[in-house]
Amino acid sequence: MGREITYTTIDGYIAQYPPEVRERLQALRRTIGAAAPDASEKISWAMPTFYLNGNLVHFAAFKSHIGFFPGAEGIEAFRDKMQEYSVSKGGVQFPFARPLPLELIAEIVRFRAAQNKAQKPKKEKTKRPEASA
Repeated sequence: MGREITYTTIDGYIAQYPPEVRERLQALRRTIGAAAPDASEKISWAMPTFYLNGNLVHFAAFKSHIGFFPGAEGIEAFRDKMQEYSVSKGGVQFPFARPLPLELIAEIVRFRAAQNKAQKPKKEKTKRPEASA
């Protein structure tokens, strides 16, 4: 059985972790916010998400790393700068044993923000009202 989600904000998400993890998550959040000041914050896919004409980036804490998810285009554009990290199609793992590469993260976020600003804004999905019987 999965863990029950009890948070609805990024503050709530971060508050559930021990101080040393919270510090890293807050540093990451500040870096993303500074690199994309027009982006809004929300929880999406049960992760802290920055949104700008669509999802910009997600991040999450795991047992031994912070996952940063700028999508496939964000990963591919910076793959050469992420050779020392575990990388997947849409994300990268930053181990707790090493400092966060905040300058690289900011560069990726600026790249993704420029991409999202160039596209037509996406409509937020809204739940349709239940049909009455």
